[in-house]
Amino acid sequence: MGASFLVMTRKSSSHQGRPSFLILGVGSFAHSISQTLKDAGGKVATYLTRNYGHFPPSLAGPTFSRESCPDPGELLKARGIGCVVPQSIDWVQATWAGGLLRSRVPIFCPTGEAMLIERERDFARRICAEFKIPFPQAYVASNRLEAERILARHPRPFVIKNPLCSPTSPVHTILCQTVADTRAWLRQVNYAEGVFLQEYLGPAEAGHIVLVSGGEIHSLVTNQEYKRAFNGNLGIVAGAPLGGLVERDPEDKYGLARELIHPLRPWLRRVKYHGPLQVTAILRRGKWHVIEYNIRIGVTSGPMILRMLRNAAEVVLGTARNERLSPEFRADAAFGCSLTLAGYGYPYLQVRGPQLPLDIDGPFTCDVWWNEVERDRGGEWVAAGHRIADVIALAPDLETAIELAYSNIARIRVLGSYYRTDIGRSLWPPGCS
Repeated sequence: MGASFLVMTRKSSSHQGRPSFLILGVGSFAHSISQTLKDAGGKVATYLTRNYGHFPPSLAGPTFSRESCPDPGELLKARGIGCVVPQSIDWVQATWAGGLLRSRVPIFCPTGEAMLIERERDFARRICAEFKIPFPQAYVASNRLEAERILARHPRPFVIKNPLCSPTSPVHTILCQTVADTRAWLRQVNYAEGVFLQEYLGPAEAGHIVLVSGGEIHSLVTNQEYKRAFNGNLGIVAGAPLGGLVERDPEDKYGLARELIHPLRPWLRRVKYHGPLQVTAILRRGKWHVIEYNIRIGVTSGPMILRMLRNAAEVVLGTARNERLSPEFRADAAFGCSLTLAGYGYPYLQVRGPQLPLDIDGPFTCDVWWNEVERDRGGEWVAAGHRIADVIALAPDLETAIELAYSNIARIRVLGSYYRTDIGRSLWPPGCS
């Protein structure tokens, strides 16, 4: 369903030949997005932005490392790139970001001030206050003493986050469920960039992902991420989810977009926003409250969303160009289930094992996107890190998607690996805990 907020004067450009995409990323994200866009008729290449997960993207197309190509801008003309697809928002801090922006090659990500809605957590709080969107009580503290004074004035459990969102932040999300939990962690965290304290509102979390383009807001899916490391939603909040669900939802049946994204239309217009926009929210006393906004389709949900679309390449390119969109969903893919096979020691990243043999028992019957996997000197596949693969299944109904994903992940064996066996058994439908 499209919600119009801006009349575009730019004439929509049609595809001429095969569109060419440059993915900025590594691992299963780059592997899945590249292969999906390739299957949708695009030409793909990956610029490797981190020091791991280099092998999987090479299964879909050519890859380029920072060592061999310090500036991905060199690839734009050489490969006729028509669209850049970033994995995270960190690309804008790279030395080559200015050149990429000046090139005017369309980017599947908002830029400039529009990025602040994810980059700066307190900006999201302020923009919600401006447009009367419910948001938990939240505070910024620059040091421990200031944080402890806030807790003394407002004695309640807080989720502790870094004020600036980044994979390399000194503080990763710490979910505290009591005042005592919060007090204990405030003695421990790294205050290099301060802390963002956001009131804990409970576990009834869900998300919704839209595309903003051509003057309209297009709802795509409602999603759920299983962020804790172990079954029963136990353990720490992992660096990336251990699983997730998506439901095709262009009608926004749960009201997340209507309540938490559509009111932002004046701001979206003001900053010329076009790109993905995801809201994660908590249902509290019958009302959705924003937890955070993200300007990406997500590492967990993105591969499922693009596989659900019959015209994925056209939609990604059109969004990057800020054109009017006509997303076309596959009739046989109403639900998706994603499972992560975690490697030795995960989620405790300081615990590392050797490169371990990877055994596969029979052919897969759904998508398997490899993450920290490499070939050893003998050409055999080995697990080389903490997250081995994401197994993703789509189906007309949720139970079939879940069953298909589990039947496939069981075919992969690596010593010390594990996966959650309860995805879909809690937290769904949206608003449940």
